[in-house]
Amino acid sequence: MIKILVTDGMDEEAVRTLRDLGYEVTEQFFEPEELKEQVKKFNIIVVRSATKKIGKEIIDSALQTGNLKLIIRGGVGLDNIEVAYAESKGIKVRNTPKASSLAVAELALGHMFSLARFIGIAKVTMREGKWEKRKYEGIELCGKILGIIGFGRIGQELAKKAYVLGMKIIYHDLLGPNREFPEYTFVSRDQLLREADFVSLHASGDREPSPFIGREELAKMKKGSYLINCARGSMVDEEALLEALNSGKLAGAGLDVFKEEPTPNFNLVRHEKVSVTPHLGASTKEAQKRIGQEIVSIIKENT
Repeated sequence: MIKILVTDGMDEEAVRTLRDLGYEVTEQFFEPEELKEQVKKFNIIVVRSATKKIGKEIIDSALQTGNLKLIIRGGVGLDNIEVAYAESKGIKVRNTPKASSLAVAELALGHMFSLARFIGIAKVTMREGKWEKRKYEGIELCGKILGIIGFGRIGQELAKKAYVLGMKIIYHDLLGPNREFPEYTFVSRDQLLREADFVSLHASGDREPSPFIGREELAKMKKGSYLINCARGSMVDEEALLEALNSGKLAGAGLDVFKEEPTPNFNLVRHEKVSVTPHLGASTKEAQKRIGQEIVSIIKENT
């Protein structure tokens, strides 16, 4: 019987499907040292972001028994898996890139609304008994320029939603212009930073320099613009971002991901110009169901 370890949780229906198909599924999180021992017992391991690293040590430990044949990341990124090393040892690595695109795009848009209309900070001040109607005069998204860096599935979904709201879409991607979307404008990275009212990051962390947004890039951005990061925490220099917020260079930032998670950067989290969520990009019932279905398909295709 093929043994599957699910370390960070998975859709219940997907787990039932796997068991009905005859797979032995263990759902349990292990700290790195214990995971290094447990991984020897399994043929497939399914991880998400709570498992911080499937690195050389864990892979080498799995090789001692030769049982492990497949690692699946339930999500888009593969930052926490040493993919090249695993595959060089004959262990396949897969992810679920399609499943969470809608959810992440909607969250990015939600942060934009929150910043534009002070939804987060106004809620906080009202709970403190304040009524600061005149203080929080916002802006409308309609007519503003949205710059999307990384025009893959998530970037495209965000563009579609923002375009309907009346935003002008410019984008930059390492692969160049996408001819399927003539209504959006491909621009250089520098032009995007200079012109966009909102800059939303959706590039893959393993294909961009890290941090991708630092002091130099922030200096190029339009004064009073906003930065949205629902991609990778490592892509933004958090210290430089704080400086840009405090100086008034940026009007705000919407962050779902951080350099370290859970983040200890309370100066950033508590900043009145910041809208924050604890890495909720794929955390919708619909996305989790799609991720589960995609994981089941991957396992069936590879066993």
